[in-house]
Amino acid sequence: MLTRTLPAAAAAALLLTLSACGSSGDSGDSGDSGNAQESKGPKSSESSDWKSIVKAGSTECDYVEDPMGASKEVDAPEKTAQYTGKVAATINTSVGPLAVTLDADKAPCTVNSFLSLASQDYYDGTSCHRLGNNPGFALLQCGDPTGQGTGGPGYTIPDEFKPSDTFPAGTLAMANTGQPNSGGSQFFMVFGDTQLSPAYTVFGTLDEAGIKTLQEVGEAGVAEAGADGTGAPKTPVEFETITVG
Repeated sequence: MLTRTLPAAAAAALLLTLSACGSSGDSGDSGDSGNAQESKGPKSSESSDWKSIVKAGSTECDYVEDPMGASKEVDAPEKTAQYTGKVAATINTSVGPLAVTLDADKAPCTVNSFLSLASQDYYDGTSCHRLGNNPGFALLQCGDPTGQGTGGPGYTIPDEFKPSDTFPAGTLAMANTGQPNSGGSQFFMVFGDTQLSPAYTVFGTLDEAGIKTLQEVGEAGVAEAGADGTGAPKTPVEFETITVG
């Protein structure tokens, strides 16, 4: 089915803003809300020596409780960022490993949150829920345990973007609701040079092999395109574990 390609700015507004930061479920138990996806395989928490990469900095992070609650029960990150410099990690997925480098100097609070969530198996078993593969707008959005684009970890992350930020192929950046300091767990991986306003925290990069893997996912298209031409990828991308080091 042919879809109309939207201008990059219009498509970005539809794709990268989350319909909600937390779960839409009304259960008081954050671990049960939002029908979070669960991994039945190995766990990230058991696949790496998470303590070995800790190199605490001095940045204080203001993680604010999200009234929408958590889609999957986790502890909030340490208020002081626990990492500095570049941190190598691998997102092991159903389409192959995606090697990433996280920049804890550029985005200390974002990297602190991402690694905290990964070490608690938050991302294990989750599926990437939206794919964009239009010229100037090529990315895959992931990180929601509900798989619906409405989930979050029960807290929000302070913005760490800069006016000079750009989004070439290989960029890792946080999604948000369009409001200040509204990032949570959802993020996007760019596999083709993408035109976006610098309103999304860039926190790392994806290597060339990972870019190629996601380009193949993009070429397969979406299962059912929405009004903005995006949708769940026809080739499912499920996170298995995240390892570090």
